[in-house]
Amino acid sequence: MLNGLWLSFFVVAAVAGLSRWLLGDDPAVFAAMVESLFAMAKLSVEVMILLFGTLTLWLGLLRIAEKAGLVDALARLLGPLFARLMPEVPRGHPALGLITMNFAANGLGLDNAATPIGLKAMRALQELNPSSTTASNAQILFLVLNASSLTLLPVSIFMYRVQQGAPDPTLVFLPILLATSASTLVGLLSVALMQRLRLWDPVVLAYLIPGALLLGGFMTLLAGMSAMALASLSSLLGNLTLFGVILLFLVLGALKKVAVYETFVEGAKEGFDVAKSLLPYLVAMLCAIGVLRASGALEFGLDGIRWLVEWAGWDTRFVEALPTALVKPFSGSAARAMLIETMQTQGVDSFPALVAATVQGSTETTFYVLAVYFGSVGIQRARHAVGCALLAELAGVLAAIAVCYWFFG
Repeated sequence: MLNGLWLSFFVVAAVAGLSRWLLGDDPAVFAAMVESLFAMAKLSVEVMILLFGTLTLWLGLLRIAEKAGLVDALARLLGPLFARLMPEVPRGHPALGLITMNFAANGLGLDNAATPIGLKAMRALQELNPSSTTASNAQILFLVLNASSLTLLPVSIFMYRVQQGAPDPTLVFLPILLATSASTLVGLLSVALMQRLRLWDPVVLAYLIPGALLLGGFMTLLAGMSAMALASLSSLLGNLTLFGVILLFLVLGALKKVAVYETFVEGAKEGFDVAKSLLPYLVAMLCAIGVLRASGALEFGLDGIRWLVEWAGWDTRFVEALPTALVKPFSGSAARAMLIETMQTQGVDSFPALVAATVQGSTETTFYVLAVYFGSVGIQRARHAVGCALLAELAGVLAAIAVCYWFFG
């Protein structure tokens, strides 16, 4: 899938370049395409320097939280809910702890770190699966929740904004939180409908109703605020939450007699190993997208969408953010590259860049997750996983656009 997507970027760029040369009398297009290749290769290395630090920092902190018992405590707290949503998984099964760790890594926006943990969780769930080729209900729910992007603290998005010179990298904190809540809710409801899960069970309601009331009350509070006040509040809460989580991990680790420094270094080494494997993918996708943009093909496609949006009488500013949304289901690295490219061409705090950042933080690489997670355990029949995951993806994109108009429009 990724082979075809990556190759298509270059093929489309070549066709567009030839058209501009032969039909538009613009031979300079090829010089622009070659220049873009080298510029994007350089940008990839610059992005990776900060990515090394970000992953190393957060995986070190996550290891402290794990040794301090925070992950186990979270698993026990969610145990009654898991028992209703995944009734075929016995209480205390190792899969539940791995699922909790995966959700924690996703919640911190560490999608690259969450994947290895998620694969372990999928293998643990496969041990309980009576079929070797058909996905179980528990596996589908776990996958769809992953595909709905359970991001509560999108540190990777903050990192990309820092690298591109954003004066306030946490500006998109609240928009991402609201958009990812929409995608996760749609993902959960769609799976519950297909699997006939009893969401009205008193235990399930005890978990869902307080969260829904809190979110509803929060949105009611936000509804009366101006766009400037919303942006200011998003920045404040983003920074407070970020530092509060770090302080919680460290203080809890110290109270539990965890050697916080040594434990941090142990986890940080894993973060370094994860980060260094990402550079080839980032170079590949950024260079391909840079060539696509330099050839004029990307702008031509966006012009067509923009015309349709104008014909419908809608505002067109979000159109520049659509490349991130369109490639996100197929490739995280391509979407990441599209986001960075949008920040560079439009400005890091421009409306399209803010929408693209919110989309990136509230959606997931649906087809990649399906291929990797199910492929790792030999699942061939995904049943309703694809439809539910894509529905959650669509909800995340639409919510991201709507919330950005609310906050920044």
